[in-house]
Amino acid sequence: MGLLADDDRRAVVAALVLGATDIRSAQRTAHLESKAAGRAVQRLVDAGLVLRGDDGTLHLLAEAFALAARSEAEQVPAADEHGGEPPDVARVLRAFVHDGKLVSIPTVHSKRLVVLDWAVQRFEPGRRYPETTVNLILEGLHPDTAALRRYLVDDGFLSRAGGEYWRSGGTYAPDGRPDA
Repeated sequence: MGLLADDDRRAVVAALVLGATDIRSAQRTAHLESKAAGRAVQRLVDAGLVLRGDDGTLHLLAEAFALAARSEAEQVPAADEHGGEPPDVARVLRAFVHDGKLVSIPTVHSKRLVVLDWAVQRFEPGRRYPETTVNLILEGLHPDTAALRRYLVDDGFLSRAGGEYWRSGGTYAPDGRPDA
């Protein structure tokens, strides 16, 4: 259900509901650029909410949405993984981070900063990382490592030079434990 937190994926689902049958018609109906439509469709296919036929036709699996909604409703509330955070931070993390995984990258900058601070906690201050290692760490958090890495650099959480990255921002717990 977290997949529908993204505007592009919601627009593609709406386009499919309205009768789009392939990526081009979904792109036109959703008024998306081809790259954004392609990413949205692929995420929906990967999640099992849309089937892509051998001929490129797209099929929205309405039953998959119903199953996901029922499953979400039946889940027993687990211990709050963000309970130790300040209320405003915990609220954002609860919306975007489940079981230690980032379900979507927030589009609202202030919320994205909270999520990026949570993500950068995986990097040790003072240590330099090659890009391959950065990607491996971020892959454990979210499948779009390139976007997450770019946001971390653009917002000053990581710096880079000469093919290396290092932590340059984010909150820091002096006792060595990550804050998030």
